[in-house]
Amino acid sequence: QVQLVESGGGLVQAGGSLRLSCAASGSIFGIGVMGWYRQAPGKQRELVATIIRGGSANYADSVKGRFTISRDNAKNTVYLQMNSLKPEDTAVYYCTASRIGIAYWGQGTQVTVSS
Repeated sequence: QVQLVESGGGLVQAGGSLRLSCAASGSIFGIGVMGWYRQAPGKQRELVATIIRGGSANYADSVKGRFTISRDNAKNTVYLQMNSLKPEDTAVYYCTASRIGIAYWGQGTQVTVSS
């Protein structure tokens, strides 16, 4: 089992920044892709960004140029730096990690961007 704990969400004004963190614990050996998804009220969960162990990242078009995903393999932690936030970025952000074909999810952290 892999446990994921997110932190760093909150309330911010449009144009502001937030940094999310997600620490993995438990059976961490073999964790591959880590990433972030988000779910806004009344909408489906959507991909925000993913990153492999080697550092190559993938982003949703809606966040390219504003968000940066990174990871510290030694700390088993993935980060999401969010800049130039918009009201439409408001959502619950979920951390995910894959290990031996199984996807694990955190409980989510709320990000609210006011206009």
